Amino acid sequence: MKIALDPTPFHHSHSLLEFPRLAADLGYKYLQLTPHADFIPFFNHPKADDELVGQLKKACKDADVEIASVLPVLRWSGPDEDAREAAVRYWKRAIQITVDLGVQTMNTEFSGRPEKAEESERAFYRSMEELLPIIEREGLDLLIDPHPDDFVEDGLAALRVIRGVNSPNIGMVYVASHTFHMGNKPLDIMRAAGDKLRLVHVSDTMDHHASHGLRYITNPPGNAVRVHQHLKIGDGDVNWDEFFGGLKEIGFLDKDNTVMVSSVFAEDDNANEVSRYQLETMGKYIAKVQ
Repeated sequence: MKIALDPTPFHHSHSLLEFPRLAADLGYKYLQLTPHADFIPFFNHPKADDELVGQLKKACKDADVEIASVLPVLRWSGPDEDAREAAVRYWKRAIQITVDLGVQTMNTEFSGRPEKAEESERAFYRSMEELLPIIEREGLDLLIDPHPDDFVEDGLAALRVIRGVNSPNIGMVYVASHTFHMGNKPLDIMRAAGDKLRLVHVSDTMDHHASHGLRYITNPPGNAVRVHQHLKIGDGDVNWDEFFGGLKEIGFLDKDNTVMVSSVFAEDDNANEVSRYQLETMGKYIAKVQ
């Protein structure tokens, strides 16, 4: 298993090419690349050319840090056909960048719309028809997160959609901060996913269902909002013994092709200390269940 840093908290204080050295200085051997204006921005065409990709590879080599995964977020399941077709084109370039970086794992979101779930699912499979041959040809793992406010949010339901692609190259991401949107059934989801679960994001969150659903109040009542956080371990309601115990049970912690990512976004002003804390605390929980 690779333990990686998500550098999102540092996007406004460091350049893309500084991320590998930053990760090394914080004690990480691996890095996850998330949407970034100079790399693969949210919902738009990748902005990294071959020269920048080469510079990033060199920066990783110089820092002795590897890229564990590349995370684009593109509207490939969008019910708007023009946006979906554009996202497929963007995906092809994102895949090429990932291959050129020597990375074998990509993770992403479904990126559809919950109010148009049926249309979004059709769009997802339509995009897969075009992208799957490329993904399989390149030998990539493409792992998908059922993100809050997507056309599929429940963890078990998301696994069914992933299973429907019928490819060993397509798997699942479990984001701990999305636990209470995925049905709060981590063990059931992990056991059902098995080998398809190959990447997890480690950050805490509050249970928005607590206090009779009144922990968070929006007005007017009934707003179609999703609330979650990406807090450091221990600052929320995630059951970490259950989380790490489940990963141990399905063999996630002992595999070469799995990735565990620290993805805390709530404390940018304290990001260095939090990143070190995350690495140390993940190590303690892993040692505890081994």
